Amino acid sequence: MRKSSYPWGRFLKQIAVIAVPVALQNLLTTTGSMVDTMMIASLGQTEVGAVGLCAQFSSLMFAGYWGFVGGGMLFFAQFWGAKDDEGINRSYGLTLTCMMTVGLLFCLLAVCCPEAIMRLYTDKESIRAIGVEYLRIAGLAYPLMVFSMAMAALLRCTGRVRLPLYGSLAGVAANIFLNWVLIFGNLGAPRMGVRGAALATVLAQCVSILVVLCSALRCRHPYLLAIHRHFRWSRAFVRTYLRKCFPIICNEVLIGVGNMVINIVLGRQPEEAIAALAVFRTLEGLVIGFFAGFSNASSVLVGTEVGAGRLKVAYGRAWRLIYLCQVFIALLGASLIALHTPILSAMGMTGESFRLAFGMLGIYAAVGIIRMGNWTHNDTFRSAGDAAFGTVLEILFMWLMVLPCVCVSGLVLHWPTLAVFALCYVDEPIRYILMQRHLYSGKWIRPVTPEGRAALEHFHPGRKARADE
Repeated sequence: MRKSSYPWGRFLKQIAVIAVPVALQNLLTTTGSMVDTMMIASLGQTEVGAVGLCAQFSSLMFAGYWGFVGGGMLFFAQFWGAKDDEGINRSYGLTLTCMMTVGLLFCLLAVCCPEAIMRLYTDKESIRAIGVEYLRIAGLAYPLMVFSMAMAALLRCTGRVRLPLYGSLAGVAANIFLNWVLIFGNLGAPRMGVRGAALATVLAQCVSILVVLCSALRCRHPYLLAIHRHFRWSRAFVRTYLRKCFPIICNEVLIGVGNMVINIVLGRQPEEAIAALAVFRTLEGLVIGFFAGFSNASSVLVGTEVGAGRLKVAYGRAWRLIYLCQVFIALLGASLIALHTPILSAMGMTGESFRLAFGMLGIYAAVGIIRMGNWTHNDTFRSAGDAAFGTVLEILFMWLMVLPCVCVSGLVLHWPTLAVFALCYVDEPIRYILMQRHLYSGKWIRPVTPEGRAALEHFHPGRKARADE
C-alpha cells in the first residue's frame, strides 16, 4: 500500500503562524534585556553582576508560576481543539488565579526582604548593596509580568498570537526609552542608575499590558475579556486541573530551586565570573526566545489535535517539531559563536570576563541542541496530557546528578568557573535518549476531552501518522 506523503509545506506554515510571532516577541524581550545590560554596563561590571543576580530571583518566580502556564496551555489547547468555550474560560480563570498568587508572593519578598535575597545569592558586599536597590523597585513588576504571561498563553492557544507580540513591541520600546531617561538622568529626570533601570521595567510592563488589553478589546477576543465566565469552577474541574498541573508544578518548583542552588554556587565565583554569567544569561534568553516559538507551536499543534481526537496526526507532528527545533537552535548557537566578539564587547565584557563569557557561550552552543530537544519533548508530552514522564526524569537527574556535581566541584574542590558551569548540563544526553524512547512509544498521548479519549482505542503509535487531512 502506497504511503501518503507528509504535507511539509502546510506543516511549516502552521508552525510559522504560531512560532514566528512568539519568537519575535521573545527576541524583542531579549533585545530589550541586551540594551539594558549595555546601558548598565556603562555604570560598571559590579552593576551588571548585581542586576544579573536579581534576574536569577525573577527566574525562581518564573519556575514557581510556569507549572500553571504549562498546565493551563494543556487545557487551553485541548479545549480549543474540541471547541469548548466554557472549558477555555474556566481553565484561564483558574490559571490566572494560581499564577497571580505566585507573582504577589514574590513581589512581597522582593520589596520587603531584598537584603536577605541578595545575601543568599552572593557573598560580595558591593554586589549585594546594588542588588538591594534594584530589587526593591523591580519587585513591583512581578505581578505585572505574571499577568502578561497568562494573557499571552491564552492568546497563543486560541489563535491570536500577534496580540502578545504587539504588547512586547510597545513594552520593549518603552523600556529602552525609559532606561535612557532614568538611568542617565536625561530630559530633566534625576540620574537614578540601577534604580532607574528597575523603575523603567515596572513602567514598561504597564505599557505592555495596556496595549494587549486594548488590542483584545478592539478585536473582541471571546475569552480574554469574558471575566464573568472565568471563575465558574466546579469542584471536579478544579480537581482535574490540579491533578494535571501538579506534576508540572513539582517539576518547575524543584528545578527552580535546583537552579537557585546552582546560581548560589556560581555567585561565589570571582566578580568577573558573576558579570560574565549575567551577560551569558541575557544571551541564553535569545536562544530560549527562538525555542519558545517551537515550544508554543508544539503545545498548540499537538494539543489541539489530541483534544480533537486526531491522535495519529498529533503523533506525527510531535517528532517533526522536536527535530526542527533542534536544527534551528543549532543554527542560532553557531551564529552567536561567530558574532561573539562584537556582542560581548558591546555588553561591557573585557579581559577575564570576556574569556569566561565566551567559554560559557561555547559550552552552551554544544549542549543547547540536546537541552532544547529535551525541553520540547517535555512540552509536547504535557500538551498531550502526560505531565509526569519528563517531570520525573528532570527532577531525578537534577537532584541526584547535576546538583551534587556542581556543589562539590564549586564549593569543595574549587574547580575553575567554566568546569563548574559545564557540569550544569551533564545530565542532558542521558535524558535525551530516554525522552526519545518515550516519544516513539506514543504513551504520552493522554487526552482530557471526550473526543480525544474516544479515539484512544484506535490509536496505534507504531504506525506513521497520515497526512494532516
